[in-house]
Amino acid sequence: MDIQIISRNGEPEYAVLPWDQYQALVKAAGLQQPTPAPTSSTLQAAPAQDLRPLADLRGLREAKGLAIEALARTVGISPSYLGLIESGERQPDAAIRRSLAWELGVAGWRDES
Repeated sequence: MDIQIISRNGEPEYAVLPWDQYQALVKAAGLQQPTPAPTSSTLQAAPAQDLRPLADLRGLREAKGLAIEALARTVGISPSYLGLIESGERQPDAAIRRSLAWELGVAGWRDES
């Protein structure tokens, strides 16, 4: 079986395997066969993920029990810059938004916006 393991923080998080092997596993488990993956001709532009929950960045951070210094260090920015983002005085670029969303568990962290 050709499986690729994707880890996060040193722990396995995802397993990627060829479609035919996945289908064989599903069949062996007695589960309903999933619909085939869409082809590029059937794919339509997906709407951008909504990262508006980051609008309440301070509330999200505090709900997770994170100090501003800890979150800033994890994201790779200064605590003062994170404070400006939280207060709405600065708009972070896409990479920082994705990193903040990832660290705070906000859906849409993979978004390219």
